[in-house]
Amino acid sequence: MRGHLNASLVTGGALVALVVALALLSFVWTPHDPVLVDAAHKLRDPGGGYLLGADKFGRDTFSQLMVGARTTLYVGIVAVGIAALIGTPLGMIAGMTRWRWLSELIMRVNDLVFAFPALLLAVMLGAVYGAGTLTAMIAIGVATVPAFARVARAATMQVMVTDYILAARAAGRRRLQVAFRHVLPNIGSMLIVQASVSFAIAILAEAALSFLGFGTRPPTPSWGRMLQESQELLFSTPRLALWPGLAIALAVLGFNLLGDGLRDYLDPKLRRIRAER
Repeated sequence: MRGHLNASLVTGGALVALVVALALLSFVWTPHDPVLVDAAHKLRDPGGGYLLGADKFGRDTFSQLMVGARTTLYVGIVAVGIAALIGTPLGMIAGMTRWRWLSELIMRVNDLVFAFPALLLAVMLGAVYGAGTLTAMIAIGVATVPAFARVARAATMQVMVTDYILAARAAGRRRLQVAFRHVLPNIGSMLIVQASVSFAIAILAEAALSFLGFGTRPPTPSWGRMLQESQELLFSTPRLALWPGLAIALAVLGFNLLGDGLRDYLDPKLRRIRAER
């Protein structure tokens, strides 16, 4: 039986819904062209059709934030998808295999990949294939694989000792059938929580990569590059750094709260333990 909705789940879901709504709205409408350079409105203050003002190139800040949300979600979805599609099967194999050496091999390689952060992988890939959105997605995805593999392996090992798994094996079910019909459905909730947390990490990584010039390339708006372009005007026009920084912070907070709330919602025992404290 699952728990009731909690404050973290509701708050995180609301923040994530806001980011998603802005991203979806940007496909059909933005107040101004987010990539249009207009010297006449350079550093324009908020007001007069410019809700959050304009940047040093005369581009509407709010329009850039809207399209930047779309870019951030796109990178996050693809990166987390790569990590889940690679890490989950590896973790399940490591948790189900009868050969201990295979499990150890998978996890040691997993630890080796874990030692390389997304930023370093992006720099390496960027030097070989060139910086861009694809480079950022692959780097973040590969760097997040170990997290999914560890969660999947730990959850799989817990499921494999249950009675219904023993009954399925006694009935002659093949390991592939056991994996898809019994193991995966029972570890799905943990993977969903991990995906939410990983999404927050992907947002930070994408912003950092764009800030350093290894992420989304101009003229496509990106929250990280908005921060990079505003740093020289940090003291004279601090609002240029405030809005993208606030957008990143709220998006990361939203996905972290959503992950924490989902963990409590999907595991009532953990919720009760926290309530007793």
